[in-house]
Amino acid sequence: MVRSYEPDRPVPPDVVDRILHNGLRAPSAGFSQGWGFLVLDTPADHDRFRAAMRRSAEPEQWFASQYAAPLLIVPFSHKDAYLDRYARADKGHEDRSDAWWPAPYWDIDTGMASLLMLLTAVDAGLGACFFGMPIDAIEPFKKEFGVPAGYTPIGAISVGYSDEPPRDLRARRRPTGDVVFRGNWGSTD
Repeated sequence: MVRSYEPDRPVPPDVVDRILHNGLRAPSAGFSQGWGFLVLDTPADHDRFRAAMRRSAEPEQWFASQYAAPLLIVPFSHKDAYLDRYARADKGHEDRSDAWWPAPYWDIDTGMASLLMLLTAVDAGLGACFFGMPIDAIEPFKKEFGVPAGYTPIGAISVGYSDEPPRDLRARRRPTGDVVFRGNWGSTD
């Protein structure tokens, strides 16, 4: 994750389009596609985003109030799209209950789309960072940008040309044997 970007170097429009295009190809339970993506790529939009984030209780400690990437993509999940889709006859449910969902696939699928966007940015030679938004800033942010009810931001993605020195994080990576188990939890062989 890159947190510092070259100033005054925008992401070319064709690369932005490719990032979005690839994100929209993410898996989606029931092909519900319960997501939306707000693209902020002008200084005015960035100022509005920062202002909304500063409404947080501790804005000086929060990354989004300080980021300086030329491109920001805010991914939103839309739970109702999944509840509506899975209440159809071909899915075997007759109600819109979320009680039988083992996990919130509306958030998971939006996360997968976000990951594809991050990977596309890296593939294009860019830096990117997925970061969270403080909960008390979400409603002011949604109001500022006219986000409809039912859409929830799962975070934000900053994208640009990195001006960070390369980092070697191999020493901090958890060993495979600590996180991958074969046949039984706790067994690595």
